[in-house]
Amino acid sequence: MDLIFAGTSGFTEFYDKAKILDMPFLFKDADQAYEVTNGELGDKIFEGFEDVGLVYLAEGDNGMRQVSTTEAGGPIHSAADVEGVKLRVPTSQVYLDVWQTLGANPVALALNELAIALSNGTAEGQDNATYHLVANATYDDIKYFSFINYMWMGCTMAANKDSFDALPEQYQTILREEAKKAAKYSFDTIKEDNVTARKTLEDAGVQFDDNPDIQSFKDKLDIPNFYKKYENESWYDQELLDALLAVNK
Repeated sequence: MDLIFAGTSGFTEFYDKAKILDMPFLFKDADQAYEVTNGELGDKIFEGFEDVGLVYLAEGDNGMRQVSTTEAGGPIHSAADVEGVKLRVPTSQVYLDVWQTLGANPVALALNELAIALSNGTAEGQDNATYHLVANATYDDIKYFSFINYMWMGCTMAANKDSFDALPEQYQTILREEAKKAAKYSFDTIKEDNVTARKTLEDAGVQFDDNPDIQSFKDKLDIPNFYKKYENESWYDQELLDALLAVNK
């Protein structure tokens, strides 16, 4: 059986409809992301997988992205606080667009360059999930952490269509059910890892803002009008986007 596990963005080279999940402030938290992506809307997002020889099984977690900064970056409580901050982001146009619109100076860097960039001032912050800072050892120079929940990252589970179709129906059902369980396990595990990571960061002297002004970020981006920036992209689907937004009210 050929099973494939990849960050959602890893599939977008040949199936770009998944890029809709890269939109900011689609989900209020990871729990909501689990319910949505592993339900009817998730099936709809990935319904075209079979056209590229895959069968969508489930959507796991890869973390809710936050913002953390060095002494030079300063604490981030509202959108006004990111003005001019040199913030490392992944090499993705959407991420660059988000932070440029917010008034930051986003720096697109590979993850293996981040720790050095934070230490020499090339970057003054990062937009990673809590556990990422510890897992990737990119927190030595971090002083402030703010839970803005601005972007969620998934990990998609799929199967080779030919191999999947060759299975008896009862085994297909079992595989789908077990994939959903594995997805839930990933969400539960990352939730626990975030708690452990926070303790590590607090012990290192990082100050946490648990209640930042999230609405100020949405207002500065002009959500949902920000999404219109991509309405001419092949992956853009207004009906699907409206359905996703309807959940997060």
